[in-house]
Amino acid sequence: MLIKIRSIANIGLETVPVDVEVDVASAGFPGFTIVGLASKAIEEARERVKTAIINSKLDFPPKKITVNLAPADLPKDGAAYDLPIAIGVLLASGQIPVHLEGVKAHLPGEGEVDLTKSFFYGELSLDGTLRPTRGILLLGLFAKKCGTGSVIFVPAESASEASVVTGIKIIPVKTLTQLASHFLGREITPLTEKPLKDIDELALPEFDLVEIAGQEQAKRALIIAAAGGHNLLMWGPPGTGKTMLSKALPGILPPLSNSEALEVTRIYSVSGLLRPGQPLVYKRPFRSPHHGTSTAGMIGGGSNPLPGEVSLAHLGVLFLDEMPEFPRTVLEGLRQPMEDGTVEIVRVAGHIRYPASFTLIAAINPCPCGYLGHPRRECKCSDKQIAKYRLRISGPILDRIDLFVAVAAVETEKLSLTQEHPADRLTSKKAKEQVLKARKVQSTRFKNGKIGLYTNSQMRNADVKKHCFLTAEAENLLKVAADRFDFSARSYFRLIKVARTIADLESNEKILPLHMAEALQYRQII
Repeated sequence: MLIKIRSIANIGLETVPVDVEVDVASAGFPGFTIVGLASKAIEEARERVKTAIINSKLDFPPKKITVNLAPADLPKDGAAYDLPIAIGVLLASGQIPVHLEGVKAHLPGEGEVDLTKSFFYGELSLDGTLRPTRGILLLGLFAKKCGTGSVIFVPAESASEASVVTGIKIIPVKTLTQLASHFLGREITPLTEKPLKDIDELALPEFDLVEIAGQEQAKRALIIAAAGGHNLLMWGPPGTGKTMLSKALPGILPPLSNSEALEVTRIYSVSGLLRPGQPLVYKRPFRSPHHGTSTAGMIGGGSNPLPGEVSLAHLGVLFLDEMPEFPRTVLEGLRQPMEDGTVEIVRVAGHIRYPASFTLIAAINPCPCGYLGHPRRECKCSDKQIAKYRLRISGPILDRIDLFVAVAAVETEKLSLTQEHPADRLTSKKAKEQVLKARKVQSTRFKNGKIGLYTNSQMRNADVKKHCFLTAEAENLLKVAADRFDFSARSYFRLIKVARTIADLESNEKILPLHMAEALQYRQII
């Protein structure tokens, strides 16, 4: 008997349908064959499915079983095909009755379930339980796109991922025995829980800005970066607070909106980084990879390409501490995502695109020893060593950074433990209020614009001309500075976008000379 079960394959963030065709034939030698350009993980499904069926007190037919994953020319990977293969074997062997007209099965409490509109997706353990499986959210979105009446059967621990998608019916499956018995006459309750916000959203930031002594200009630059999503580079001697400032940034960032949260969650879902029971990511990502990270780890890749750090930081922050210590090839790989907000991974079998619109926060020392320009410590580096150290970061990368700020050594008096903080000292709470106000202005500005445009830093040149209104004095100041310092066209437009954010923080519709002057002071490249 031949049965067709619907499933999917996730190619990057794109979802394509896969038909799992299971044929149980009486003629021929007993065997279990899987065809259809399956990976090693899918080939191993033969042992997982067979053992799971037997341990679930069900019968594994001693017949010739052939499984075809169609389309046959599409590479398939992962263990998510365990469930559709297992349910296909049970249906094709007659252990679960089906009505051949329309291929329907009875599910008490739900009536007739049309298997041609149902999707099965999940990894099996040897005891027949369903394990958490990545990519459930993408399955839910695809099922909704397929039209009304779609039902998805997924592992119970991952079912909350799909609960954010309306218009589909979600059947959480704990064990293969449970699913088989439900089809045979017992009732199963569809998932009805409402998605809850990520519990990490309530977590306190690692550092509060009030804890960081001095560095008022750096704090101001941090607020501008958070308000407009601008890239920021901080340079200064060791121990001046560069890392603390960077780790305080999550505390002043706004939570993700619903549309942003869905974008980020799709990436974390396909990467398998969502915790069981976590439906959406509402907290902006903050990724801080080690400088030993490979190019594939940073940009994404592998035989079955997965998102890298730049995509996991989408709509959040990518923090590179000691940026010159990263391999040159890794840093150069940041060019495209910093400019386009996406990353394309090309393989012989095709190419995959992941979103990668992140805010880069980089921290560097002024020289290899770190004490160049320090008021009390002597730098022991030669001119050649300093030049070689700085050349590790190329000009094209520096040209894609919006804000440069020096983080100088802190005066000893400001480090006193007995000194009380002034009442007007900047806290993360106050800074976040400023950021939220500016983000609200941008949200209104881009409300009817193109999809995926949330902050000033994401504007293209056409958007800059449409939304950035400079006074004659501000434009003249920019032109004079551009001629004097020989800014590139990219830097020219980035300066306008930074000035737009500064004007938003001041609730000004037009960019005034003082806004442009402040933007220009952050173009002091190391």
